[in-house]
Amino acid sequence: MNALGARAASVLTGLATAIVIVALAILPFLTPQWVSFEQGRANAAAWTGFTTPELNTITGSILSDLVFGPPDFRVAVAGDPVLDDRERGHMRDVRTVFTGLFLLAAASGVVLVLASRRTGRAATWRAVRRGASGLAVAIVALGAVALVAFDALFEAFHEVLFPAGSYDFDPATERLVQLFPFQFWQETAIVVGVVIVAGCVVVAAAAGPRARRALRRAAPPPALAPAAHGTSP
Repeated sequence: MNALGARAASVLTGLATAIVIVALAILPFLTPQWVSFEQGRANAAAWTGFTTPELNTITGSILSDLVFGPPDFRVAVAGDPVLDDRERGHMRDVRTVFTGLFLLAAASGVVLVLASRRTGRAATWRAVRRGASGLAVAIVALGAVALVAFDALFEAFHEVLFPAGSYDFDPATERLVQLFPFQFWQETAIVVGVVIVAGCVVVAAAAGPRARRALRRAAPPPALAPAAHGTSP
């Protein structure tokens, strides 16, 4: 492989590493257990007026539609729909984003498997380490911004991922932002960031020694000293 091809392979391996770490870190937060816990902290029951059992049923249904589909989001309480058409549309957009992320993560997993079969194992492990380290730095930088401007960061995130006007809900009247209040997202973002950085540290710490071992195995054996000629006196 020429130098340009090797460089491209390393960059692709690093990006694939970062994408897989992010996707795996997000998975625990798509569970009813986390959502219920964080809704309790954000006082979603008071925002919505639903009882705790009703709240658990509603969010369980929304999560099921989000993760498994079909993406109807037509959960109802006493026959009344919880979400209106625009809220359901936004949740379908959210599902599209998650589907794209996990398809990209699956493709990235394939890239990492192929990279593991490269001749230059040391280069592969160094690329994995750089991908994890770069992601950690990016998340820490975003976390620093979020400490002083989470609102602006949250808005920018939505502007990038969703159509304009599809995500600005009124917490006084619309259930989606009552079910998932601002505190819910703020605290979830913090914990997700911590999990991502922890995953990066583990991957980088594992990849470094593997790169060094692969480099030692690939190194040529030391040359033997030439045999002496003649006989000793």
